[in-house]
Amino acid sequence: MNRRHLLTSAAGTAVVVLSAGLAGCGSQQITSYANEKPVLDLRSYFNGTLDAHGVFTDRSGTVVKRFTVLMQCSWQGNDGILDEAFTYSDGTRERRIWRLTRLADGSYTGRADDVVGIANGQQSGNTFHWSYTMALAVDGTPYEVQFDDWMYLVDNKVMLNKARMSKFGIYLGEVTLSFSKR
Repeated sequence: MNRRHLLTSAAGTAVVVLSAGLAGCGSQQITSYANEKPVLDLRSYFNGTLDAHGVFTDRSGTVVKRFTVLMQCSWQGNDGILDEAFTYSDGTRERRIWRLTRLADGSYTGRADDVVGIANGQQSGNTFHWSYTMALAVDGTPYEVQFDDWMYLVDNKVMLNKARMSKFGIYLGEVTLSFSKR
């Protein structure tokens, strides 16, 4: 083989390997969790007092912030309030009040003061997935950041949450939380 043929062959192989790798990077589907137990009922789980502990990691995986959350949650029919009081490791505090609505088709919408537009979510089996854009303040300047948020019910008391953050499709980091129902 000549050098040109080897380079062309190597480049072709690299494209095939890269394409196969990217095809395997597809996002997970909520329906994949349909048979997982225990079945999550958001209105039941997010009702009453919950504690959460979490971290924010940057794109390299370094923990840049730790926090706790005290949540007071209640529902009236298909409308729920999740009142979250955050305390960060640096002593700062923040409050977010989610207003959730369960729609006739079983999906959910959510609003909060720092959410741009409407959060949209689906539940299947033990899992809840929702997507939303949040206006996050960094040094006093708000940035619109997209969240791909997945919650997994472990048992009737504990739920784990992983939310990937991105801007313009570029991965920024991740929020990981553990919820504990009192």
